[in-house]
Amino acid sequence: MIDFKDQVAVVTGAGRGLGRLYALDLARRGASVVVNDLGGTMRGEGADSKVADEVVAEIRDAGGTAVASYVSVDSPEGGEAIVQTAVEHFGRLDAVISNAGIFNSIAFDEMTPAQWRQMLAVHLDGGFYLSQPAFKVMKKQGYGRFVFISSSGGMFGQHLEAHYGAAKAGLMGLSNIIALEGADHGILSNTVLPFGFSRMVTETVDSNTLENLGLMNLIGPEKVVPIVTYLASRACESSHENYSACAGRYARVFVGLGDGWLPDTEFAATADDIAANFTQVTGTEPFTIPGNIYEELFSVVGRLGVDLSGGATGDE
Repeated sequence: MIDFKDQVAVVTGAGRGLGRLYALDLARRGASVVVNDLGGTMRGEGADSKVADEVVAEIRDAGGTAVASYVSVDSPEGGEAIVQTAVEHFGRLDAVISNAGIFNSIAFDEMTPAQWRQMLAVHLDGGFYLSQPAFKVMKKQGYGRFVFISSSGGMFGQHLEAHYGAAKAGLMGLSNIIALEGADHGILSNTVLPFGFSRMVTETVDSNTLENLGLMNLIGPEKVVPIVTYLASRACESSHENYSACAGRYARVFVGLGDGWLPDTEFAATADDIAANFTQVTGTEPFTIPGNIYEELFSVVGRLGVDLSGGATGDE
């Protein structure tokens, strides 16, 4: 059984919905949990400390260990305070589930800069403000796990969600870099793209429609929990990846790089050449999945016969 004995976890947005379920499962498996939730509305308005307190009470009543945190992730001070709550109460920090978020639907051509910034401030900026102080603690320990809750709305797109999609896609980029820089320090980082019935879903589709379609049971939020718990655990050895959890199906989500069209080195392509070779440019077979930006560069220049270490790879 996967357990979190002697481990400490932070779960943001843990007062309701998916975040609450993540916190409960980690606590049931032995983790000491910082239950962070501002207690605001889905649109980011207001605050209510009872939201986090109720989850802490639920964990303690079941024999677990937890403390509440009521600060927002949308400032450096807030992120630091959440991490310090873990360290001051429990002496360490082993896993961070960056789940806090807000949600609203706005047509792209009607979105204001303030609405754009509010969404990024909570999801993307908040992910950074939380993960940076947590990374420093984990680096000293030589161990850590990050799970960023991203979205298919960012990877694949969703109407009326330019701000939300951009923020969630940004978390994938953040996770990639944490995975690369954390690799030598026992720190792993992944994202999860969840489908789960919650306030966020009912913001898009009314609950009667969901029930009539049978989706309420199909996308029960408890079906997301297993992969989040696994990625946050000692058992996980995966890093630098994205995973979808949808209706009980768990799958890797990846960005592949096609072989593309590569003119010879003597030839400077024009837009007309791109048009003439666009089928090859857009082809998806064969493809690779670069582990970082350097792998893409080295692969392409290698095909051109250039050795970036100082020589040419072809015959001389």
